[in-house]
Amino acid sequence: MFSITVRDHIMIAHSFRGDVFGPAQRLHGATFLVDATFRREQLDEDNIVVDIGLATRELGAVVGALNYRNLDNEPDFAGVNTSTEFLAKVIADRLAERVHKGALGEGARGLAGLTVTLHESHVAWASYERAL
Repeated sequence: MFSITVRDHIMIAHSFRGDVFGPAQRLHGATFLVDATFRREQLDEDNIVVDIGLATRELGAVVGALNYRNLDNEPDFAGVNTSTEFLAKVIADRLAERVHKGALGEGARGLAGLTVTLHESHVAWASYERAL
């Protein structure tokens, strides 16, 4: 399996409900490094996984819609604990929509899968992997 990874970051604010979250139940900020890894079994006719410039642009657009937002105030996340794992899935699903709409070029239609990893720090991160 071949893969390429592009990286961006987001800065958000949010709070959690539930004793398991301890002090994170209060409003707090988080900065995440966001990696999006695109996979395919065979390289396309240009011998690439996907156009890295288009992948970078589309990841930037997806995370840009979340950047500098208080997720507690976003209608899409009403009543939801926006955990790192949950946000990795949101970003992956939004990227997948863009792949299916052709935003990463026709060659991207041959992609097999996508993994989004959000790095909370140098010692903790979470990922969501999905088929395309």
